[in-house]
Amino acid sequence: MRAMELAVTKRDIAKKPKSLREEGVLPAVVYGRSEASTPVSINYKDFEKVYKAAGASSVVTLTGLDADKSTLIQQVDVHPVSGALLHADFYAIEKGQKVTVSVPLEFDGVAPAVKELGGILTKVIHEIEIECEPAALPRAISVDVSKLATLEDQIKVSDLVFPKSAKISIDGDEVVAMISVAKEEPVEAPVMDISAIETSVERGKKEEEGEPADAGGKEAEEKE
Repeated sequence: MRAMELAVTKRDIAKKPKSLREEGVLPAVVYGRSEASTPVSINYKDFEKVYKAAGASSVVTLTGLDADKSTLIQQVDVHPVSGALLHADFYAIEKGQKVTVSVPLEFDGVAPAVKELGGILTKVIHEIEIECEPAALPRAISVDVSKLATLEDQIKVSDLVFPKSAKISIDGDEVVAMISVAKEEPVEAPVMDISAIETSVERGKKEEEGEPADAGGKEAEEKE
């Protein structure tokens, strides 16, 4: 995979990041395992375009410094409200160095078990950490869900395709995607208040038993 390129310039740290952003420039820094941190600036729109395409798992070549540098976008700070990019960190990769990166999974296709059997596609894993040569790093790992034809089918880590040089940090038997079946909620019958029924029955009995007694009392009074 050919690395994407970004033109950068060394940045004067005396200039405030806010004023740089107002000029359409993104403040950033480049550092590495055996390389001192170097403040740089990048055209905001150029970085936005590359970041959207590269993410954090593709090599980006920085030009404009003493020498071109193969890097990974290590971190991007984003404004919590506006979502505007504020700052970027680039990790410089040494020649021959392998890198460890979390690569996102892309779920492609349509699962027959969903379309034809009414199942629900459950995505268990969304990214996998791999150790790999920088040039072989994939932007994403494809997961073909069209293989899920029955409600029992699963896609495991071992079913995915990785670069030949990649070492995977997760067991091959781990489930990546599966089909779930929607369970109908049981309809509960209304619960009758037995105590209330018993109370009204008892009350009715008492009233029935009391009527003759009252009538007898009145007859006794009339005789007297």
